[in-house]
Amino acid sequence: MNIVGIAACTVGIAHTYIAQEKLENAAKKAGHEIAIETQGTIGTENELTAEQIADAHVVILAIDVKISNRERFEGKRIIEVPTEVAVKSPNKLIEKVEKIFEQSNQEREGK
Repeated sequence: MNIVGIAACTVGIAHTYIAQEKLENAAKKAGHEIAIETQGTIGTENELTAEQIADAHVVILAIDVKISNRERFEGKRIIEVPTEVAVKSPNKLIEKVEKIFEQSNQEREGK
């Protein structure tokens, strides 16, 4: 599964980057491709490309604040959680993403 997302915390320092790292590690451990953009105090880093977004099956928004360019994800399945969830329970979050992805596939196939 291809996952993209954004991490952005209130202060835009620690939790933004910790959430990014935890999500990337959990997704890779589960065998998924992942790219996480950060929107912190120093601006946007690892900005997602249009191609990455188009190829994504799921978008994870681990955010505590309003983010820039959210409209890029229109039409995508979006899971929005506070950064705390990504920091404290990244493996459970990836499991939830997997279940949602499976359910959406079953719905599309009419099962």
